[in-house]
Amino acid sequence: MTRDLVVMVKGAGEMASGVAWRLAKSHFKVVLTEIQRPLAVRRAVSFCEAVYDGQKQVEGVSALLVENVEGVRAAWSQKAIPLIVDPELKMVPHLVPDVLVEATLCKRDSGLNIDDAPLVVALGPGFEAGSNADLVIETKRGHHLGRVYEEGQAIANTGVPGEIEGKTWERVLRSPADGIFQTGFQLGDMVGEGQAIAEVDGEPIIAKVTGNLRGLIRPNTWVSSGLKVGDIDPRGQEAYVETISEKARTLGGAVLEAILRRYNN
Repeated sequence: MTRDLVVMVKGAGEMASGVAWRLAKSHFKVVLTEIQRPLAVRRAVSFCEAVYDGQKQVEGVSALLVENVEGVRAAWSQKAIPLIVDPELKMVPHLVPDVLVEATLCKRDSGLNIDDAPLVVALGPGFEAGSNADLVIETKRGHHLGRVYEEGQAIANTGVPGEIEGKTWERVLRSPADGIFQTGFQLGDMVGEGQAIAEVDGEPIIAKVTGNLRGLIRPNTWVSSGLKVGDIDPRGQEAYVETISEKARTLGGAVLEAILRRYNN
């Protein structure tokens, strides 16, 4: 049965979490892998926060930080998603996943190999269906978002954030320098255009739009100049902070489709 399939998802940020959430709700055995110190902006809906806190719940689904295969199985027995720090996927030979999903959205070839699992699915540009992945999923907002490609590549990265209420780059907060990110604001707080939201190495980060802080990295984190550190939602809907976005849900549905294409054929 497809519900017995083991699906390993590389990455546990916002989009990867949307994928893992949908697969877990569909009763697949999901395991997440992450780096030692993940930098999620939309922390409220990112399972990678379990790396710091030991567990993270997103819309009623929990992820638990584990260390080994026994921990993975224990998390499954608790109806939770196991998350393991394993950026090099060293657990693949031990867990033998039926499906491997590259969901870091790194926008470049991450060394993915089509032979890493019976079905390898990659999200976004940097991968080619039939070459380093079996299937590639479109991640660019618009008409083709969530399309599953059996050949070719996703649309190349434009560097322009998706539009919300007519705002694109204006809603993204970026670090002005290398240094320690500091802020007195919390996720969900309302902010105004022109307001200082945070600072790095004494340089302020100024909001360019009015809305609520849908995303904000952890305070006292070292960041590099230009790094995305926050996300202002001009819609100002507090409920959107704690819920999975339409893009992440779409990508989750696309991965589910990709799995069913192979295993329900």
